[in-house]
Amino acid sequence: MDRKDNFANIKHLYNRAGFGIAYPDLLQLSKRRLSKAVDKLLDIPHQGPDLLTVSADEFKQQQLVLAGLNGKKDLSPEEKQQREDITKARNEKSRDLNLDWVQRMIATQNPLLEKMTLFWHGHFACRANNPFYSQQLNNIQRNNALGNFKTLLMEVSKSPAMLDYLNNQQNKKGHPNENFSRELMELFTLGRGNYTETDIKEAARSFTGWAYNKNGDFEFNPKVHDEKAKTFFGQTGTFDGEAIIDLILQKPETANFICRKIYIFFVNDTPDETHVKELAAHFYEQKYDISALMKRLFNADWFYGKENTGNKIKSPVEFLVNLSREFYVTYNKPQILIQLQTSLGQYLFNPPNVAGWPGGKSWIDSSSLMLRLKIPSLVLNDGILDFNGKADPEEEAVIALNKKQKPRPVKSYVNAQADWSKFLSCFPKDMKQTELASFLLEPTLGKKVSDIIISNVNLKNTAIAVTSMPEYQLC
Repeated sequence: MDRKDNFANIKHLYNRAGFGIAYPDLLQLSKRRLSKAVDKLLDIPHQGPDLLTVSADEFKQQQLVLAGLNGKKDLSPEEKQQREDITKARNEKSRDLNLDWVQRMIATQNPLLEKMTLFWHGHFACRANNPFYSQQLNNIQRNNALGNFKTLLMEVSKSPAMLDYLNNQQNKKGHPNENFSRELMELFTLGRGNYTETDIKEAARSFTGWAYNKNGDFEFNPKVHDEKAKTFFGQTGTFDGEAIIDLILQKPETANFICRKIYIFFVNDTPDETHVKELAAHFYEQKYDISALMKRLFNADWFYGKENTGNKIKSPVEFLVNLSREFYVTYNKPQILIQLQTSLGQYLFNPPNVAGWPGGKSWIDSSSLMLRLKIPSLVLNDGILDFNGKADPEEEAVIALNKKQKPRPVKSYVNAQADWSKFLSCFPKDMKQTELASFLLEPTLGKKVSDIIISNVNLKNTAIAVTSMPEYQLC
């Protein structure tokens, strides 16, 4: 492979496995074999550090107060205000948690770990009213993002966020709730067509008693567990939840389902089933080792094929993080990142449903595309955005509590600074505008793009022009 092809392939690798790569790093890595670049990407700590936005002490204190309030039949005006204050404080923490994760993605030296966490965040989509539970689940996904899928699945299944979201707290002997067992098989492991309604019912009985305590820790309650025999996938036994997960993982269809979603996220919105089966066989043989799977994917020749480059629409979060990392952007008013996520359709920790964000072409419609095209020049030039009346999520929560209030039109200064001197110092002094454009864009540079940038007087203007093009939305 010649140096030019290696340069392009490593850029593609870092765009998909992370959030882009700085030009000097790309130059350095392109001197090595592609397999060495893959090894370097995977030779990283596979855990944390955890997000610690919400402290356990704060969570426990709020739980204690709420337990006292919930035990009362009638609340005084002061007590009602106390409950409302806790709701507002939790909404503020949810916003802070979101921003802390986005800022971590922007600043991380371990982009693959955060990119994998983002994948699992969408795969195990979950909404929690309590930010402490959301933080717990996010840390579980990060600490197991490149580990073993069985461990990840087990810990996610035992997390308060997921147990609450899918109603397993109400899953009790004699009154099984099938919500968790259904989504476990349909969306998290096997996919439709690989289980029966009977399997769902019997699995639900097996997960009775899976709950969490007031401290936010998983707790098995034997008093409400159905200990009688169940028949699952044609096998009969006194299965508990862990046994059900083991039986699900024994099915190769689980590896196939996970690998198809990995393929769609990292490779192409239209999966090549031959390549999916190749990945799934390796994943299954490696006993669900996620790192082994990703190494196989990133070393596959077809991963770098023309049909798989410059063809994926960046998700809103990928777009914002990529832009911010590329130009070393500092947000003096980080809340703008919340408003941008909301307006672009991917507000972290708040997926539309348990199936997560649909992705692909659904990221783009006429209004979101226009906003996407405006964002780079506004972020890089400290502009003003009109959000057409969309309120900050914190404001929406307050509005929901007080119906008399109405959302006000929102105009926001982006109030961000790109470090242009740092960005421009990455490139050779004789760098041509077309060379910069080729680096910033994943799709091949066409005549239309070349004609637009040829009149620019400097690299800064070229960078702003290029990032404001539709082609910059692709990776």
